[in-house]
Amino acid sequence: MTALLIVLLLLVLILVRVPVSFAILGAGVIGLAFIGGPHVVDGVMQTAPATSVMSFSLSAVPLFILMAHLIMLSGLLDSLFGATRAVVGRIRGGTAVASIAAGTAFASVSGSSTAAAATMAQTSTVKMVDEGYSPRMASGLVAVVGTLAAMIPPSVILVFYAITAETSVGDQLIAGFLPGILIACTLVAVMYFTMLRNPQHVPAGEKASWADKGRALLTASPLVIVFLAVVGSIYVGLATATEAAALGCVASFILVVAKGRFSLPGLGHTLVETTKTTAMIFAIIIGAHVFGHFLTETKVTPTIVEWVGGLAVPNVVIMLFIALIYVVLGFFMDQIAIIALTVPVVLPLAVELGYDPVWFGVFIVLLAEVGLVTPPLGLNVFVVAKSAGQRIEEVFRGAAPYVVGMLAVALLFLLVPAIVMWIPNTM
Repeated sequence: MTALLIVLLLLVLILVRVPVSFAILGAGVIGLAFIGGPHVVDGVMQTAPATSVMSFSLSAVPLFILMAHLIMLSGLLDSLFGATRAVVGRIRGGTAVASIAAGTAFASVSGSSTAAAATMAQTSTVKMVDEGYSPRMASGLVAVVGTLAAMIPPSVILVFYAITAETSVGDQLIAGFLPGILIACTLVAVMYFTMLRNPQHVPAGEKASWADKGRALLTASPLVIVFLAVVGSIYVGLATATEAAALGCVASFILVVAKGRFSLPGLGHTLVETTKTTAMIFAIIIGAHVFGHFLTETKVTPTIVEWVGGLAVPNVVIMLFIALIYVVLGFFMDQIAIIALTVPVVLPLAVELGYDPVWFGVFIVLLAEVGLVTPPLGLNVFVVAKSAGQRIEEVFRGAAPYVVGMLAVALLFLLVPAIVMWIPNTM
């Protein structure tokens, strides 16, 4: 009963817009004080904040965030969209396909869903609307494409999950690659399916000569170097995730200098934004560890595992119920907070049911991505609406068909887990 009351308190704090990190920390402290008294709170607060963020693997998080900001500073993202548009732009729906391709490529060197959505909104959304695409369709598509950065390596969300779940960071990052590509292909399929109803809203793009295509691809090719430096070094075992992140930062900085975009104010802004994002994530980690101590004292996790283990229902049914919980949580909470709060409780249950922890990470991250483009707190939708000058409700409506496609992919992963684990098993 105590655990239930504290969880309800946590939800109330989040709903009244208390910052997630402080809501989690506050609920955890109150819970510890209630069941153990001030001396328990004092003991936990002396040790948990420091030990929770002193993991070597966590150093990959600020490095990947810095790499993403350096890529944006280099200005290569505009050329990335131009390159994909030059290749496929002439076909009907080509600019939309180019947006998906560019978003997928950006995800492979970014790791930030919000940054991807904001950047794509200022380029591809405006261009699609100018070509005659429905503003609802264009903005909704870009909002969903931005979520790929949470799945395709180097994903900060997957790194955070791996650390929380105590799995291999390298395996977890590599596991997100094939699912991310499958989701991108699903978005293309959904786009063409919706085109059947309103073909006039999906026009053909401009034709580009082979010379233009070559120049566009050459301009965007440095991003391939960054991707190979990061993901390739992890896959072949040349570097850990942290070492690969550092290598990616060096490669990104070289691109900034080579493109003539280096300046002290620009670098300063990049470092400040990296620090702000890292501080937010680390604050959530500290709060989650304190809350985790409270859950440990109440023995919630083993009780739930034992109860579910006694249910006479198929494992898939239980996982579908868990999936529904993650989708609902995504409506109201940040992905980092969802993982920090739920994984210590739910992961042992998934393992008890026979699912691999690495697979489970990809599965719940995909479900949490849905929350970025669904009401009421779909962050990517608000970012795209502001950046592209579109109405928020129109962006939500435009994203709805793609959300259905993402949920269908999640169901596929649940029914055929080997799809997710195929590449990690080849490492």
